[in-house]
Amino acid sequence: MWEALIQPFAEFGFMRRAMLGCIAISAGATPVGVFLMLRRMSLTGDAMAHAILPGAAVGYLVAGLSLGAMTVGGLVAGMAVALLSGFVTRVTALREDASLAAFYLISLSLGVLIVSTRGSNIDLMHVLFGTVLALDDSALILLCSITSLTLIALALLFRPLVLECADPQFLRTVSGLSAVTHFTFLALVVINLVSGFHALGTLMAVGIMIVPAAAARFWAVSIGGLILVAVAIAIVASGCGLLVSYHFGLPSGPAIILAAGLAYGLSLTLGPVGSLAAPVLPRRNVEA
Repeated sequence: MWEALIQPFAEFGFMRRAMLGCIAISAGATPVGVFLMLRRMSLTGDAMAHAILPGAAVGYLVAGLSLGAMTVGGLVAGMAVALLSGFVTRVTALREDASLAAFYLISLSLGVLIVSTRGSNIDLMHVLFGTVLALDDSALILLCSITSLTLIALALLFRPLVLECADPQFLRTVSGLSAVTHFTFLALVVINLVSGFHALGTLMAVGIMIVPAAAARFWAVSIGGLILVAVAIAIVASGCGLLVSYHFGLPSGPAIILAAGLAYGLSLTLGPVGSLAAPVLPRRNVEA
């Protein structure tokens, strides 16, 4: 048991750094994913994850695999796509989902083209799937800083975010914080996707944000409960994914998301709140 579960983290620094990075991403990105799920914007998160790719690719062209350049590039590209899709929605007849889909597909294609024509296949795999096992101290500082900023912002805007999930029209009527809340939340989505990008790549970053949140839906009904369960699932899935990657030589990012997917499957089947098994479970368990 020690050799299988503990020894990889006790013996190797890169495994400890990877686990710390995953904990930071789980604590910051997963609560944002809960609000994305409650706002029925889960696929928006997926679109935004792909939208950061060309900015990160330009940062790569300018400075190589530079943490700062790729972070700034990803932030600029993500915010640009979010603002442009919103602008197109407001001045044309195109719906927001169609506008965002068009921009993210263009961004994804452009990013892959830039990396594949100016870099190697290894560089492309790094950008798409991340290198969580290669996180260094500067990357960990960035991940922890983004997590801290996210948690502070969520604490300050918790009530408006909850109101916007339940009744956005009511929030616009009674408070002037509606626009601030909406755009701050979009900014949090983007910066957490950029954070996850450094560890899990653009294709996997949204997974740690959405899949644990979806799994938590079958275990809790309150927003606080959803956030706690989702973060716990994300952290456990990260540890399991890293261990599977270590013992079987599998890519770590996909292994982490597949572990979260397994948790989602078990939750969908056995969870006490709205799962497949919920109708046959004792009612007192559902109320708990």
